This record gives sequence, structure tokens and C-alpha cells, in this order.
Amino acid sequence: MRTAATLNPFLLLLLMQGSALSDPFAHNWHQWRGPNATGVSTTANPPIEWSEDQNVKWKVAIDGQGTSTPIVWNDRVFLLTAIDTGVKDPSIPDPEDQPKTNFFDIKRPNAQYAFVVLCLDRRTGREVWRQVATTKIPHEGAHNDNDFASASPTTDGKYLYCWFGSAGLFCYDLDGKKLWERDLGEAKVGSSLGEGCSPVLHGGKLVIVRDHAGPSTIEVLDARTGNTLWKRQRDEDNAWATPRVIEHSGKTQIITAASGFVRSYDLESGEVIWKCSGLTGNVIPCPLVDGDYVICMSGYQGYSAMAIPMTETGDISGSEKIRWTTDRDTPYIPSPLLYDGLLYFNKSNQSIWTCLDSKTGEVLFGPERIGQLSNVYASPVGASGRVYMVGRGGSTLVLKRSRQLQLIATNQLDERFDASPAMAGNQLFLRGAKSLYCIENASR
Repeated sequence: MRTAATLNPFLLLLLMQGSALSDPFAHNWHQWRGPNATGVSTTANPPIEWSEDQNVKWKVAIDGQGTSTPIVWNDRVFLLTAIDTGVKDPSIPDPEDQPKTNFFDIKRPNAQYAFVVLCLDRRTGREVWRQVATTKIPHEGAHNDNDFASASPTTDGKYLYCWFGSAGLFCYDLDGKKLWERDLGEAKVGSSLGEGCSPVLHGGKLVIVRDHAGPSTIEVLDARTGNTLWKRQRDEDNAWATPRVIEHSGKTQIITAASGFVRSYDLESGEVIWKCSGLTGNVIPCPLVDGDYVICMSGYQGYSAMAIPMTETGDISGSEKIRWTTDRDTPYIPSPLLYDGLLYFNKSNQSIWTCLDSKTGEVLFGPERIGQLSNVYASPVGASGRVYMVGRGGSTLVLKRSRQLQLIATNQLDERFDASPAMAGNQLFLRGAKSLYCIENASR
């Protein structure tokens, strides 16, 4: 019998391509951070250059506010937004008349918001359907750079799961029919900064992590019904890191990053498999799986990154089995990008970038200021041997995926961008403060 190693190289390539074509997840962007939760698409080939007048296939206005990443499934694009209806509750004082109760002087709204799910036609940007999941007055405010629709939806290709935090969790079919909803209670985020952790779907189970100033929790629900399968308390304060779910070492692990510990939970039982301390406060970047290790980082009131083994049990804080650590130049809000052994990340929220060898932690380039990005909230993405870095001022840098810094292009649009990009096929989706852009080469 011939093995793969002895097959004709051309035939082997065809087999590999056929395998990729049979996997719909590889050709879509079905969740926060893409098909493998690394920020990379192995099948997409988006443009290198664009502007308001070049390679914009369509641009549609999105009413309301939302910084969640859109997701893509076949011919549809799904995104969430929260719309101020202007309908006020006279029993709640106007925000300007409320006393200061937190560091940033963030006030509770006194108007109802419509929490809306949108479905757009991927070819034209035309609205296919919209559903108002619920209408209510938020129980607390959010930072000016946050909003009430900051968690990305997720889909398995059959059902769409939309998490509006304290406003509720909602399940739809892809034609917009609501199948179930759950009220998981109100979070009390320190300084009223707002919520933002996205749901993760795996094996028919939905994972929700809520780290805040109240009793923090991790909860796993049956994705078919919304019923709780298990729930655990977490000794953690504010954090916004979306968890990573991975089958490893004979168990399906939910890996959560937070200030006290990075923890691995057994998806089936909810028991903690291992934990490791070492991150700083207000953890936002999501974990990245690299072989037998998970890379976690944070960048608030200090810098920290660790490559932690997923093969251990118990408390492995400070263990020699940790592959590498660094205490320099890690991100606050953006998540890092893991692209075929290269780990890209920025310092704090600045356009100061570093690239590491993900296996050794060796610095390949940086920290180095790249381009003229004014500030960075969006997480970088990668495809077709390129890395895309989006700044709040509307600029996107395109780098060659390389062990050396090689800038290919700088592109400018006329909006502010806080949401992270999505990619599928030949298209790049950029959600601005007012519009959603679909970027595609006009010649294709």
C-alpha cells in the first residue's frame, strides 16, 4: 500500500485541496477569530490594496452601535447592533443628572435599546432579514469605546447564536426564526466598562464566560435548547477574554484567560484540569493554541505572555514546563495573531508590533512602530501569506507573513474601526463605526 509520502506530489496536492473544499468551516468565518480561532483563514485571498474608490464591492450603513466582528457563512453575513430608540423611562434620571459612581464617570442610559441581529446578502450587502432580539434599558452604562453589542455571534452552519451580555442570549435559524432565548442575569462590570466576551460553540455545547466585579462564572449550555449543563463560580475580576475550546490530552478543554489564573476546564464535567498564574489585570486577548501549548497574554498595568502546556494537571504556575514567557510589549485590547509558527502582536493599543517564533519565544522583529496607525483596537488577521492590521483611524497595513518586517501596502478608509476584520473567499469585511465594508478586487 502506498503512503501519502510516496504519492505523486501533484496528486497529494489535489487530495489536500479536496479535503479543504469538504470543510465548510475553512471557507467561512463562523466565529470570533475565524475558523481555527487563530485569526487566520487558510483559504481566503482578500485584496492587498483598496480605498473608498477602489475595490469596495459594497458599503452599507449599519444603524446603532456595535464593535463585534461580523461572521460569514456561505452567502450571508451576520452582525449585531444595539440601537438607541429614544424611548425614555422618566423614573431614571438623564445621564447628565446622575451622580458620579465610577472612575470614568460612566452613567446608566435611561432610554430603551433595541438589540438587533442583522443578516446581509454577502454578494450585494442587501439586508436579508433583521430581528429585534429584545428591547430594554441597559442596567448600567459602557465605556465610550465599548457598546452594548460587542460580542461576536457564532454559527455551526445551521443555527446562529447571539450574545448581548446582560440583555440575553438568543438562538436563531439562519432564516431569522428565533428558536430559544435565555436571560443569564446581569453582570456588574467594574467601572461600568461594559461587556464583551464572545460565546464559543463546540460539539453541541455553548460556552459563556463572565468575569466581572460581581460573582464571575463559566457556564456551558446545550446549544439545542439553551438549558444549562453546568455552571462554575470563578474567583476573577474584570476580564473580557473569549475562551478557546480544544480537544487535547483525551479531553475537550475550555481554556480561559484571566488575571488570577489561566484555567483549563473539562467541557463535559466542568472540573478544572490545570491552572497557571502569571497574567496582568483586565485580560482581553484570547488564548491561542499552538500544538501542545496554549499562548496567553495581557497588557494592562504591565505586560505578560506565556506558552503553557495543555498536557499537565493541577497548578503549574511557575513550572519549568512552561515553554517560554515574556514581560514586554504585549497587547491590551487586541488579540494576537498566530500564523504558521509566527506570533504577531502589538504593544498596549499602539501600532508598535512584535513578531515571535511561537515555539521558542525568540523575537524575530520588533518592537517596532509600523506605519501611521493612530491607535489599534482591532485584532490582526492573516491569509494568503499576508497579515492585515487595522487602526482606529481607518488605515490598514498589509504585511508579508515573514520572519522579517516587510510592509506591502497601506490602505485608508473614511471611518473609525474598532471591530476586528473577517475574511472569506476573496473578500475582507471591515466594520466601521457607521458602515460595513466588503472589500474585493474589482477584477474578480
